[in-house]
Amino acid sequence: MGAGLVISAPASGVGKTTLTLALARAWRHRGLNVQCFKSGPDYIDPAFHAAATGRASVNVDSWAMDRGAISHLVSRGADADVVLAEGSMGLFDGVAAPGVSGTGATADIAEMLGWPVVLVIDPSGQAQTAAAIAAGLRDYRPGVRLAGVVLNRVASPRHEDLVRRALNDAGIAVFGALPRHAEISLPKRHLGLVQAEEQAEIGKLIDEAARFVAEHVDLDAVLRSAASWTPQPAANGLNVTPPGQRIALARDAAFSFVYPHMLEAWRGAGAEISTFSPLSDEAPDASADVCWLPGGYPELHAGKIAANARFRSGLRAFAETRPVHGECGGYMVLGTALTDADGVRHEMTGLLGLETSFAKRRMHLGYRLATLAAPMPGHRPSARLRGHEFHYSTILAQPDTPLAVVHDATGAVIAETGSQRGHATGTFFHLIAEDR
Repeated sequence: MGAGLVISAPASGVGKTTLTLALARAWRHRGLNVQCFKSGPDYIDPAFHAAATGRASVNVDSWAMDRGAISHLVSRGADADVVLAEGSMGLFDGVAAPGVSGTGATADIAEMLGWPVVLVIDPSGQAQTAAAIAAGLRDYRPGVRLAGVVLNRVASPRHEDLVRRALNDAGIAVFGALPRHAEISLPKRHLGLVQAEEQAEIGKLIDEAARFVAEHVDLDAVLRSAASWTPQPAANGLNVTPPGQRIALARDAAFSFVYPHMLEAWRGAGAEISTFSPLSDEAPDASADVCWLPGGYPELHAGKIAANARFRSGLRAFAETRPVHGECGGYMVLGTALTDADGVRHEMTGLLGLETSFAKRRMHLGYRLATLAAPMPGHRPSARLRGHEFHYSTILAQPDTPLAVVHDATGAVIAETGSQRGHATGTFFHLIAEDR
């Protein structure tokens, strides 16, 4: 039997990831086995979790997954001493219309699993009002239980005292306060944190965060606040079909946005995955049944991708006889051309007619529900796929046959339909699960 906690906050950018990594590493230093999860559609944080704990982390998502799938994924923490689920955005932030088992809010996971919430509160520019915010979050939804608060970016001892007194008066435990001047932060990029695998010094960063948090936070009190937890047997697992028996997966700094649960589900169903690096001018394994190009940062490497003739010709030859699928950045690389942020146009692989540009950035963000009009690897026509879209590219041309009718979480039809031509398919959304 282990203990479970949810790390959340009133908003994004308050310090959830740093606290999660620091707690995980600090407890690991004490000899505890720590398992992390990420609530919501984030494909970067799980790699940081794995770096901190030495155990693979996966996403749990109440909009895209049913309770059985979430229970199945969370059961991997059965042998851990403590389980931490890191939230996304604010505690109750989700979409307006419920999905499979909720709105995608962190609070859904906290209530579903019965784990109390540790709030990270940034009281910058306020004092007693921070207690009012914490009390409001505590009382907003009866099924969600607040364990206590960690203050981040506290300006001075006097500032900390004012906030602590107000929280104590509200009956809210304060586990610790992190001074503003000594803040530990991780490098950022336009789609979020720079990926863990790109940071050679990530271990040192996490160790420093753990030392800093252990100095200012009562780790024993946080651990005591966790709920005793025994995983419940899942009636069903993930509804994920591998796209093929042998999958050639693009994997490098330009193609790295893959949900860990997807790869595990593919392998669990008996598929073999071989990786190749387009940035190293490698072609997909010629013995593979299907090629999959995930998202990432192709716009940062567009010139190199355009120049890598072996990759481009190898992918084209593969696509003459076997399926090739691209998600988001991978979809863009399957297209005709990509214009980078400097306005330079780079020729891509030309398997699809899609042309995109980063010269005029515009954010596209949100859950997606797609009903396939044509088959894509692993999924039949009419299948309902749930995913998430997050990119800054603008479509200049999308001339091929639409792959799907795609709706956002409100039910509105969107223009990013995906494309299909020959054996090539692509979508702007990252697949999370198929409806049963």
